[in-house]
Amino acid sequence: MAPIISVQNLTKTYANGFQALKGINLEIERGEILALLGPNGAGKTTLISIICGIANPSGGAVVVDGHDVVKDFRATRTLIGLVPQELTTDQFETVWNTVSFSRGLHGKKPNPAHIEKVLRDLSLWDKKDNTLRQLSGGMKRRVLIAKALSHEPSILFLDEPTAGVDVTLRKDMWNVVERLRASGVTIILTTHYIEEAEEIADRVGVINGGELLLVEDKQQLMAKLGRKQLILELNDPLDTLPDCFAGNGLSIEAEGNRLVYEFDARNEHESVASLLTRLGENNIHFRDLSTRQSSLEDIFVSLVGAAK
Repeated sequence: MAPIISVQNLTKTYANGFQALKGINLEIERGEILALLGPNGAGKTTLISIICGIANPSGGAVVVDGHDVVKDFRATRTLIGLVPQELTTDQFETVWNTVSFSRGLHGKKPNPAHIEKVLRDLSLWDKKDNTLRQLSGGMKRRVLIAKALSHEPSILFLDEPTAGVDVTLRKDMWNVVERLRASGVTIILTTHYIEEAEEIADRVGVINGGELLLVEDKQQLMAKLGRKQLILELNDPLDTLPDCFAGNGLSIEAEGNRLVYEFDARNEHESVASLLTRLGENNIHFRDLSTRQSSLEDIFVSLVGAAK
């Protein structure tokens, strides 16, 4: 099946010479959740803006469900819902009118039942007659999400959607995301909350300095780049390690009462079994053991640091 979004050699250079995107190549599969991670200024929002038709590329091409985003803007824009970072709403309009108007902007016929469902899903139903200026910042963020869903898009972009919002909204939004995924909607998420990407994404892309460093299945990425630690609680404390353990990733902690072994998760069975055998041969015995694996945040930090 063809990808729902195809980005080929995409570049963006601003008038002042700043190159925001440098030859981005990316394919997004239909129905997946892709998390884009990167520090501020990495190019995440620029990439989203071009795919959504808000900004023009300097070079390359973007195709959305078979439509070129520049040549066939109207068709691609109708397919896409966007929740931007900034709160851009008419402060004197009601919630109901704002969301309903957004549906009409995309050429969709009125559907009060759908608007009601979206507002109820986002806990906005009791605020439907309030003007935007009467709402808190978190409620305004909910309205942005409702506007993005008003025209029933098949692709949803969430650009830092939970930045600065309360836990309740975050929970509500991820519940909506799970329902959308179940219905076949493709979701692209940028976030600074890496634990969110780790929890809900199918694949993870890391972008830095306008370059896409990688796009990988989340579990494969963690298996490939993640490190594991084996923690051994010793029966008797050690002052120093025998010379035969030098340089193999083994270290002493907790005043000699604990050994920590860092190893490649891909060779887990072989490396751990070998270590335990060698410890027994050197009369080093333990009473308990546990493992700890690198998080997605650890991997992200190492990738971005290596790219500097």
